[in-house]
Amino acid sequence: MNQVIRILAIDVGAGTQDIVLYESTRNPENFVKLVLPSQTQVVARRIRAVTARGNPLHLTGFLMGGGASSEAIRDHLEAGLPVSAHPEAARTLHNDLERVRALGIVLTELPPLGAEVVHLGDIDVPALATALRAFEVELPPIWAIAVQDHGYDERTDAHEYRYRFLQDLLSHTNDVRMLAYRIPPPYLLRMRSVQQQVPGCVLMDTGPAAVLGALCDPRVWAAAQEDGAIVVNVGNMHTFAVALRRTRIYGLFEHHTGGVTPPILAELVRALQEGTLRHEQVVALGGHGAVLTAEYPGAAPFPFVAITGPNRSLARPLGWYEAAPFGDMMVTGAYGLVEAALRILERETGRPQPTLLPGATG
Repeated sequence: MNQVIRILAIDVGAGTQDIVLYESTRNPENFVKLVLPSQTQVVARRIRAVTARGNPLHLTGFLMGGGASSEAIRDHLEAGLPVSAHPEAARTLHNDLERVRALGIVLTELPPLGAEVVHLGDIDVPALATALRAFEVELPPIWAIAVQDHGYDERTDAHEYRYRFLQDLLSHTNDVRMLAYRIPPPYLLRMRSVQQQVPGCVLMDTGPAAVLGALCDPRVWAAAQEDGAIVVNVGNMHTFAVALRRTRIYGLFEHHTGGVTPPILAELVRALQEGTLRHEQVVALGGHGAVLTAEYPGAAPFPFVAITGPNRSLARPLGWYEAAPFGDMMVTGAYGLVEAALRILERETGRPQPTLLPGATG
């Protein structure tokens, strides 16, 4: 009898955390699925409650994604209320702790007397365990988690390090199924923080996870088998696009969703299709950059374009196909995480594993 494989996949975004509990004996339509507020949203609400009570705030826990949480911390300071933080949690605001101190935040491992403590972290394991056990569902042994990590090195800026990450993706492998880590590169501090919270988990960037998940849609998969496809993930904060045939990546770009309009997106995707897109072109438009491989095919490849992500409506006027793997767009990234985790298990065990890709073998 084959062993049942259970994987908890969590795609951490700026607005939501999208969760799928994969079980190899179930059809995907019957997987346990959750779409919850992301931890940065949860933490922001807790901080704003402290602000409303007029109390000092102390931050503990881990480096996590900023956005809503960072904004709430700054608003607490602007209200004239004190903020202290454990150095690890303080890196949520900036990895350069001198810049954190310059905001007026006191770095200390112990909370000052009278301060309310808010715990930071991208994953709340106890809360997830409680939620699932209320429905008689136990946590699985395998976790796969996606976050977007800008990376950090004091010798360069975040945009340059994000571009280094995009380059590293294609130097690591050109197969989108293999873009996951057991041990992330040292400069990906957010992934390493998640690894501390969930030891042994599989880690992946949210962009590649969404692209791989979109391939679980039969129409996207079929197009990728033929002339190739462009898959665009329009997230709450970032837009990530990949040109691929089958599961092989030929090029990609990343931009900030807030700086993208339908004409800009159409221009970038057209250049990606033609193989003429340049890193400098994306940067000039305010994005992180672009990477193309040396083997980029010619003759107008990748005619099919699919979109996914919570802000896919931004691209809707362009008439591109809206991917919905197993009928559910909101957990596209989580499906990609499951597929990547299964491929890691396959390499580690030396045994074939199931796949979520239509008609593919593991």
